[in-house]
Amino acid sequence: MKPVAKGYQWLTPDFVDQGISNFFNNIRDIRVTINDVLQWKLKQGGMDFSRFLINTTAGVAGFIDVATMLDLPKHDEDFDQTLGYWGVPTGPYLVLPFFGPSSIRGAAGLAGDAAMNPLTYSFVLGSAAATWGSFGAYTVDVIDRRADALGFEKIVSEAAVDRYEFFRDSYLQRRRYLVNDGNIEEDEEFDLEFDLEEDFLDEEFDEGANEAFEAP
Repeated sequence: MKPVAKGYQWLTPDFVDQGISNFFNNIRDIRVTINDVLQWKLKQGGMDFSRFLINTTAGVAGFIDVATMLDLPKHDEDFDQTLGYWGVPTGPYLVLPFFGPSSIRGAAGLAGDAAMNPLTYSFVLGSAAATWGSFGAYTVDVIDRRADALGFEKIVSEAAVDRYEFFRDSYLQRRRYLVNDGNIEEDEEFDLEFDLEEDFLDEEFDEGANEAFEAP
């Protein structure tokens, strides 16, 4: 995927790249809204559904993030977090082909998220044209997210002594943080700190990490 992502990044103008990312993020807001409701975050669910409606209409099918311009914040909820909210343990750490860092609960979360994605139904139940269209859309989404993670990968290569350990600890810590909405007990705060030099814990790292752990 890395050579393909590099080629995509080289060929695609920044505004087109951003538009493609916005389009797929808008589709993912459907998943976010459903998981908001499953976690009883009804106010947040209303905000995320409003984001979807605004971006789908005024944002030209989501290519323009109008909702952010209107100060509607974007949230990050998925079925893995929903399972964690209802007390399902994380389980052993896994590295899934094409998906990367995960866990037993995370793998179940991926299946749940797929069930909340309208492209899944077009792929499985649609006509031949719809199936190939959904497959193409999935492919573009995967390449786009992999390209967005290229900058973060460079930081990891420079910072991490053990890449496997770095990704494992980072993934598990981030999932714990998301499941608890950042409300971590004081005795757990130490576990949430990366074993890296302070020079690498900058804004660029934080933004890149969010993309990397979702990218294939």
